[in-house]
Amino acid sequence: MKHLEVELGERSYRIHIGAGSLQQPAIWRPALRGRHVLVLSNTVVAPLYLDAVLSGLTDLTHSSLILEDGEQHKSFENVARVFDALADLGASRDATLVTLGGGVIGDLGGFAAACWMRGIDFVQMPTTLLAMVDSSVGGKTGVNLPAGKNLVGAFHQPRAVIIDTATLASLPRREYLAGLAEVIKYGAIGDATFLDWLGQHADALLNRDARALDEAIAFSCRYKAGVVVRDERELGERALLNFGHTFGHAIEAEAGYGQVLHGEAVAIGMILAARLSASLGLAPPADADHLQALLSRLDLPTRLPPGLDAQRLLDRMVLDKKSLSGKLRLILWRGIGKAEIAGGIDDSAILASLQDAAMQSI
Repeated sequence: MKHLEVELGERSYRIHIGAGSLQQPAIWRPALRGRHVLVLSNTVVAPLYLDAVLSGLTDLTHSSLILEDGEQHKSFENVARVFDALADLGASRDATLVTLGGGVIGDLGGFAAACWMRGIDFVQMPTTLLAMVDSSVGGKTGVNLPAGKNLVGAFHQPRAVIIDTATLASLPRREYLAGLAEVIKYGAIGDATFLDWLGQHADALLNRDARALDEAIAFSCRYKAGVVVRDERELGERALLNFGHTFGHAIEAEAGYGQVLHGEAVAIGMILAARLSASLGLAPPADADHLQALLSRLDLPTRLPPGLDAQRLLDRMVLDKKSLSGKLRLILWRGIGKAEIAGGIDDSAILASLQDAAMQSI
């Protein structure tokens, strides 16, 4: 079992990483401060792991709410269902909401926890690789609108993050691979050595080798935790974690939520960002080639899905929450391990890059 600390003063918490941790209440019960607990899960995860969590709550007043699976269900309608469940439970200000599932459950549940009585505790129990290495750490919560992804949300740090790596054995291959995109991102934005390590262990990661996975997850969580400590509210460095995401969120929304998985969209988005960086003379094209080769080796997409319109993608990007006064701020790079915030890029350059990518997807 590995334990990492996210040092944020009174909002500090611990990340626990290890196989079987969901079935060890001694690990996560100390994070529960009150007597009311609502466990939020979905129709895929609940049959597998909900009973194990509920068995550790028998002495508390608890209930569960199970939502449909999928990005399209990260909606205000389901936030209202969480509020109703908390009300039915009689949840007071010392209640805890436990999010058992992937990024959708964690984001939606965390947002509901931030709103209920102006903020109650929540504990993240991520069961997908993507949620383990990204969305469960750092306190970003939110819901989607038809206009775009995560346009409404709040910063609300969890009380603890419980990463049971044994749950990855039941994760569908496509979902697992999508999580690897976020792992690759950490090397792409700030650690070329880690990116090389991923290349050396690509076969082990494809085969879900436990030792390689433990190391990749621990590195990713440690890297993100460090960034969050230095920039909790995304006023500077934390924005670099969005490498590929402005493109990716537009792809997800335009394709229709659920058609392209978040990690798949991020993989494509990282290549679009790397190619745009090269076209602007910021980075060598060879680095984009290297990143694309690694993503392809791990069976991740690197091209736009056919049929997406470049102008519509750009319109969605302008609405992205990382924009300021309608002007895009993109995370680009100077090469592998050297990401930076780039503002003032002409829309025509971005559109040309998207049009070129769209032509290659035909």
